[in-house]
Amino acid sequence: MAADMHAGSPDSNPHDGPAGAGLAALDFLYRFVAAVGLTPNVAVHSCDRDGTIRYWNTRCETLFGVPAQQAIGRILTAVVPHPGHTEEIGQLITRVWDSGEAPPPRDWLVQCADGSERWVYASHYAVSRDGFTQQVLCMQIDVTGRKADEQTLRREGANSRLLFERSADAIMLLGGDEIIDANPAALRLFACEERSMLVGHALLEFAPEQQAGGESSQLRAAGIAARAFVQGNEQFEWQYRRCNGELFHADVLLTSVAFGHEQLAYAVIRDISARHAIHQSLQMAAQVFSNSRDATLILDPGHRVLAVNQAFTDITGYAADAIIGQEVPNLQTSPHEPAFYQQIWKYLADHDHWEGEIFGERVNHEIYPVHAAITAIRGGDATIASYIVILSDITRRRQAEAHTRHLAEHDFLTDLPNRVLFLDRLHQALATARRRNTRVALMFIDLDHFKQINDSLGHQAGDAVLKELALRMTRCVRTVDTVSRHGGDEFVVILADIRGADQAAHVANTVMQAVAQPIPLDPVQPPGQGALRDGHAAGADSAHDQVRISASIGIAMFPGDGDDVDILLKHADVAMYHAKQAGRNALQFFSPEMNSHVVERVEMEKRLRQALAGNEFMLEYQPEIDIASGRTIAVEALIRWRHPQRGLLHPAQFMPVAEASGLIVPIGEWVLREACRQGRIWRDHGFPVVVAVNLSRAQFLSAKLMGFVDAALAQSGLGAHFLDLETSEAVFIDPDPATVATIEGLRRRGVQLTVDNFGTGYSCLASLRRYPLSKLKIDRSFVEDLVRAPGDASVIPAIIAVARSLRLRVIAEGVEHEAQLRYLQQQGCDEYQGFYAAAASSTPDLSGPRR
Repeated sequence: MAADMHAGSPDSNPHDGPAGAGLAALDFLYRFVAAVGLTPNVAVHSCDRDGTIRYWNTRCETLFGVPAQQAIGRILTAVVPHPGHTEEIGQLITRVWDSGEAPPPRDWLVQCADGSERWVYASHYAVSRDGFTQQVLCMQIDVTGRKADEQTLRREGANSRLLFERSADAIMLLGGDEIIDANPAALRLFACEERSMLVGHALLEFAPEQQAGGESSQLRAAGIAARAFVQGNEQFEWQYRRCNGELFHADVLLTSVAFGHEQLAYAVIRDISARHAIHQSLQMAAQVFSNSRDATLILDPGHRVLAVNQAFTDITGYAADAIIGQEVPNLQTSPHEPAFYQQIWKYLADHDHWEGEIFGERVNHEIYPVHAAITAIRGGDATIASYIVILSDITRRRQAEAHTRHLAEHDFLTDLPNRVLFLDRLHQALATARRRNTRVALMFIDLDHFKQINDSLGHQAGDAVLKELALRMTRCVRTVDTVSRHGGDEFVVILADIRGADQAAHVANTVMQAVAQPIPLDPVQPPGQGALRDGHAAGADSAHDQVRISASIGIAMFPGDGDDVDILLKHADVAMYHAKQAGRNALQFFSPEMNSHVVERVEMEKRLRQALAGNEFMLEYQPEIDIASGRTIAVEALIRWRHPQRGLLHPAQFMPVAEASGLIVPIGEWVLREACRQGRIWRDHGFPVVVAVNLSRAQFLSAKLMGFVDAALAQSGLGAHFLDLETSEAVFIDPDPATVATIEGLRRRGVQLTVDNFGTGYSCLASLRRYPLSKLKIDRSFVEDLVRAPGDASVIPAIIAVARSLRLRVIAEGVEHEAQLRYLQQQGCDEYQGFYAAAASSTPDLSGPRR
């Protein structure tokens, strides 16, 4: 075997190898190589063009008296002389090799090793591959007995009734094509109970319309009869049909004889169906052997090569001439110990089959993976007569498996280990740390405001940033450490076998500095839409086409912060959450106090779900006043939570948890339905005010929003123009097609849209101009500046100017002093809300003008 074991053993499952057609072909070869090697009736051997023997089966050994070891590699006529026909048999083999055509079978006189002579009936045909002959295969049957019968008939004369009746071969006497007489053997061969079923009938009646090759039986029979008349006899193969309808193949000797003035013929017919079946099977097996893409070898009991196919040469580089008769290449030089092969041969001796994945070695010493299957073929005495070896080059399969495994264990975007591989490595790192009594640090990294990059620059830019940061983080750690992406903008780092927290802090600071370095934008991307705020928020520097971002990092230490994977992951996540709470762009180690805070947050989420199911929420409404008339023209719905233990809670105390948990969507649906219901009640009582409902970005981007709006308006009966949805301006900056469709759907229904907290985000006049907005709301921080820092109040006139250019109304929130209202009035602000007019209330006063 040109192969060495890598994975697989004498106990390997034989079904773990090649499948489908390949496995069927191998099974075919196993069965028919055994048939070729061990058939007791047919001697099979093959030769090169010059007559050099390349294959020699067991029947050849017994018939000619020459062992395979002495025959293979020698000239056929030297091993088995053909008295008087040495040159003729050599020319026949050359002619078959060159033409690829099989000559008619015929009898040959041969001399055996003990000097005796025997007659053999031989068929020769070429085994080809890709149009080129690879070997000439010869099948021979000992017909010495038949020859003796024929000679006896000639000596005794054709009218010898005794020989006619006792002949083991079927004999028929023919007049033209009509059967005149038939012996008992003929009755048995044709399955006829009475002689009359044959005699008096034409022999052609017992032949199919066409022979096996497709030729007309009638036309071919006429040609054979003519040749027999001219030459005296004709030997040929024919297909007959028995009286029971069964077809069989026969060898026929047709001899022309003259009785008086009448020309007759007698036919000697021998059933060769079994030989024909073997012949067909051997042809097929030889084709499979020669054309198989798997390397195939036939070995003798001493592990020497008897035959190889072309695929073996193609795969291993060993030429057939160089190894036939030699020991299998890898048994001579191998990276494995001889005991390895001894184990295989011992297993074969007990089980007759071994299969497994191993490593092979080509002639140039290149190592490659192989699936090997070896089958022992036993002779009649149960000893091993030969081996058949199938070697499948599985290099590509191994590469495909490695690629598939890599895809399954790595993030598709950054090519970092994904969660599956990360958890495996973390388990290994903790096991090693326990053995060595060392420490492991787990760093949980979250990019700050990463969504703003996707929102303002697009997901393609966001992906480019993630890939660049993945490379930077990898450069910050050792080869024994692991950087993994858990999805989105979250990364986790395993620092294995470290000294302590100071080393972990050093690596974390290095990562933060690497992340903070500017990231050049791809030239195909549009310029950035915003700049950094306070050095923390993500954005693009349009002057230099660079993206800047920061990271918040939480660290948990093994074993101090947890002694298993789940606890460490949880505590690193908790620490990262507190780093974000501390203002982002920060590093935080885990502490028990942090965990208590997270437990409180989890409990808050649980209570929010109960509050939604238990109807514990309520709405208060803050009037929105028209500055010119002093009338209340709208109210803003503000949610409150009537907590059973803590009393009335404002949004700032629970909405961050609602947004983080995803509960903001169902809570927002309740607010929308309740606000519309109350708005219809006020309208029915003569107060047609607009109801304003705040929507977070997550709510606005929800695919359920349009359904919520339609249901709330339909259930309440409120007109769509009495509903005002307030959301941040980030929604309108380069929205995706689904968001654009939502905005258009709201416009068609007549729902109003207000840009909330205008001026605090990525303000883009060009983007806002494209959408059907109703008004802009000035953030309370700018109104508060009118009192705290009057010199910074210039942003309000700018916002009002933007609103005028967009033909939108302007409302200011957080108005608490008369001076603020007067300033807004002077600048042309349209509406205001705040404590100066009225605090939020569940029953706001909607009558009469305000100050």
